[in-house]
Amino acid sequence: MAWTDESGGSEGVDINGPSDAQSIVFVHGAMFTRKMWLPQTRDLSGEFHTVAPDLPGHGTRAGKPFRMEPAIDVLEDTLETHADGSAVLVGLSLGGYAATEYAYRHPDEVNALVLSGSSVNPVNSMELGTRLTGGLARLLTKPDVGKRAVEKLATRWVRNRELAPDIEREIIGAGFYPKQFGDAGPDIAGEDFRAKLSTYPGSTLVLNGENDKLMRRGERAHAGAARDGRVEVLADAGHICNLHRPATYTDRVRRFVQQTVPTKQ
Repeated sequence: MAWTDESGGSEGVDINGPSDAQSIVFVHGAMFTRKMWLPQTRDLSGEFHTVAPDLPGHGTRAGKPFRMEPAIDVLEDTLETHADGSAVLVGLSLGGYAATEYAYRHPDEVNALVLSGSSVNPVNSMELGTRLTGGLARLLTKPDVGKRAVEKLATRWVRNRELAPDIEREIIGAGFYPKQFGDAGPDIAGEDFRAKLSTYPGSTLVLNGENDKLMRRGERAHAGAARDGRVEVLADAGHICNLHRPATYTDRVRRFVQQTVPTKQ
């Protein structure tokens, strides 16, 4: 099946797979772009319609800082334009919080949720921690030298993963946007995403990397808050678990969707 990349202008989105199949929309984390999902979108495109957009502040939408409201607008447009109005949402880190917010606002459009690296609820003591972390990130990436240093570290990190050479090139070629890690912090701090998740009526898979100690905090409570939630942990994987163990991550998503979403006729 041919790979198609619809990334014209500011509407960056990768699309593949049969248009009449179940849609899965992948929502990337801070600093990375839609290209971080290439191991998943390519492997799943034989049986699913895969869609991965850039969020504000990243990739083709790097002209403006990340904010939740325009991020939700991007997801609304993505589902309406490329997924016939409904999809499974898979989000990692910042993308997990954006996916949760979208499911809270538009539950009828979300067939199921997969949330990775976003079990920490940024309220109470974690609200302050989120704000402080965001502030530190903004301070470190404000000078060009700090920004370039983080970009070099991210490039080295990607090259140390066991990825196909063409996927590695695309992820690195799309760039890294470390400033958005700091911009996103204040925008999600104080938001009770666990309470929002509790209103979503569909199935939720909390899929975390074993070594993601910080962002796994509260994962059982997070899944327990969902109407139909479960937790799965990928051994020997960290925060960006879809790239640490791409094949296993993909298999977990595939199995979850097959088990929880009715097959399209």
